[in-house]
Amino acid sequence: MVKEELSTENRPDNTAFTQQRLPAWQPILSAGIIIPGFVLIGLAFIGIGVALLVTSQSIQVMEIDYTGVDQGSPCFKCTDSTVSNCKCEIEFTIDKLFEGPVFFYYGLSNYFQNYRKYGASKDASQLSGDLDYFTSPATECDPYIKDNNDKPIVPCGSIANSMFNDSFVLSRLINGAKEVVPLDGKGISWWTDYNVKYRNPSITPLKNAFNGTVKPINWPRPAYELDTSDPANNGFINQDFLVWMRRAALPNFRKLYRRITEGNYADGLPAGDYSLEITYNYPVLSFDGRKKVVFSNVSWMGGKNEFLGIAYLVIGSLCVIMSIVMLIVYAKFKFPDED
Repeated sequence: MVKEELSTENRPDNTAFTQQRLPAWQPILSAGIIIPGFVLIGLAFIGIGVALLVTSQSIQVMEIDYTGVDQGSPCFKCTDSTVSNCKCEIEFTIDKLFEGPVFFYYGLSNYFQNYRKYGASKDASQLSGDLDYFTSPATECDPYIKDNNDKPIVPCGSIANSMFNDSFVLSRLINGAKEVVPLDGKGISWWTDYNVKYRNPSITPLKNAFNGTVKPINWPRPAYELDTSDPANNGFINQDFLVWMRRAALPNFRKLYRRITEGNYADGLPAGDYSLEITYNYPVLSFDGRKKVVFSNVSWMGGKNEFLGIAYLVIGSLCVIMSIVMLIVYAKFKFPDED
């Protein structure tokens, strides 16, 4: 019987790489390497932690709750659901310069934007400007697909329908007179949301793209009139709409409303008395929620966040402690080198 020759058709090339003959280096982790390594890593983490913690503590943050739960609150009258177009005014004082640039946020608590069904309640194709989905929204938008007259809702879904719609006017009180603080709302959303993810239909004027559709039930104005002062800031690329559509991961969150970077306030908010006029529209008491405004500045590490610095300090300290423990164990139980 003739032995059949093995086929070399599928055999890898006879090279060092394909035949796994490349030189390799395998470090030997001895006590002389591990213990100093843990010390260096621990000291580095402690240094970073101290820098982060000191920087975080230097960031200024001021929060003002305007839910109006207490009867003595200026916004208590606005919690009555029968009152429409309610406005309230809160006065506060800044003791020292609130260094700029100052970021103006609105905050909500006990609000679960991470709820799965809520997060899925939108039509991505519609929000990308596809007119076919204006007349036939996706079923994921249920129950906000069509109104009682069977007209499609644009934009559809629970997220869009629940868009935050309180508005604010910040003023500085100077000798009894009010000086309005300019608020900059340009570029407050994510670049990818504004330039990639959300798009308006290529129809001019934009209003014509919404023919035969209706606005979300809870919206005072349709999408093409979200910003009456800036025609370019309307539709699905409205900055406030984009900020709201990027859902928060936790039930207590804040979202960027405006920046304070212009005019006499480019360097921050000077010490003095201020007034915040609030157009109170957004109901939160039905689910035991709270509303607040937050003024904050930032540093090279971002906003105020002491957890990151504390985490680095804890990990660094553990590394140093473990190096000491390993050194004691090694000194007490080390074995002589084998010949």
